[in-house]
Amino acid sequence: MTGAESRARAAFRYSNFRFYTTARFLTTTSSEMQAVGVAWQVYALTHRPLDLGLIGLAQFVPGIFLFLVAGHTADRVARQRILQFCYAGFSLCSILLVAVTARVLASMAPVYLVLLFNGVVRAFNGPASQAFLPLIVPEEDFPNAVAWSSSTFQAATIFGPIAGGLIYAWTGSAIPVYGCAAFAYLLALAAMSAIRIQQAERPRSVSAGALLSGLKYIRRNKLILAAISLDLFAVLLGGAVALLPVYAREILKVGASGLGLLRTAPGAGAVITAIIVAHWPLRRKAGAAMLWCVLGFGVATVVFGLSRNMALSLAALVMAGSFDMVSVIVRSTMIQLGTPDEMRGRVSAVNMVFIGASNEVGQFESGITAQWFGTVPAVVLGGVCTMAVVALWATMFPELRQVDEPAPLVAPD
Repeated sequence: MTGAESRARAAFRYSNFRFYTTARFLTTTSSEMQAVGVAWQVYALTHRPLDLGLIGLAQFVPGIFLFLVAGHTADRVARQRILQFCYAGFSLCSILLVAVTARVLASMAPVYLVLLFNGVVRAFNGPASQAFLPLIVPEEDFPNAVAWSSSTFQAATIFGPIAGGLIYAWTGSAIPVYGCAAFAYLLALAAMSAIRIQQAERPRSVSAGALLSGLKYIRRNKLILAAISLDLFAVLLGGAVALLPVYAREILKVGASGLGLLRTAPGAGAVITAIIVAHWPLRRKAGAAMLWCVLGFGVATVVFGLSRNMALSLAALVMAGSFDMVSVIVRSTMIQLGTPDEMRGRVSAVNMVFIGASNEVGQFESGITAQWFGTVPAVVLGGVCTMAVVALWATMFPELRQVDEPAPLVAPD
């Protein structure tokens, strides 16, 4: 292996990172499989885009109420222990979905209740997971770890939907999908339990008055605020994932297995981009690259919205995922290296609320606009709004355009 190849895979020299990425791959695969199963099950029963939006809302609402507590917990309790409990909780949610699906459902209320519980678990998992990575990889290899961690996550978003869609298509039921997800979550729990941190984490005494410090930190740091809020509004307005069951069933007519392929496509583009960035990191004009890529995300969303061809739709989603990955890598590096370890849990909790708002509330927004205006106009309008957000943020935050590389940042006192 050449020196360049060794540097490109630097993070994998650490066994803890290998266990962490394995656990993350398994949990993301399970979540994506489950998402396909829930979306197809709900839409097949109700045939209303609004109900697809409610799936996202049910998983986001707990995070709104719990993010301060979750961030406080991630800075006070051993993060590895939090993640172990969360993986067990995710598995329990999948088992509960098996139980409620085994009954003849007259409404989707039991499914939404399980998804609310799943949202509670996610509220604690997100901050702990984001703040855990800097503990297992040295700072000099952290950008490389972010790139590979992101590519692993996106690889799971490729495999998970395909697996979930195929299992659903073969069996005609969501129960095997949920059962496989529960088993994979338990395997992730085993991988997380194998991690050994050389210097044990000590519980930190964080006062109740410090709960809001994550919000205050982000508000003071204009670059981090700009990067997080750009992703929030761009994905919230431009996300088309919630409406993929409508495209698969009614517009492209490709069935449950086709839905799996559509959900896979953004992850495929993201994996390719993450691997490229791992080998050739962004060293110049990272901020401008992020803005251009978010603009490209909006354009790709519009193309997907207008497409009636499966190949073109897949290509547009691949490009959307590729553009989005650049933003993820730049933003993650800014936040994690620019935040003191004792603050990472609370700052990550705020970041997870923004991510949850962009994804889950974005699903709800897509469901509502599709119910009002129709599916295709809703997706196209979202892509156009994303492009408008980029132009607005480039004007409001000129310092974001001037970021040369995603180096550590320090917020002012």
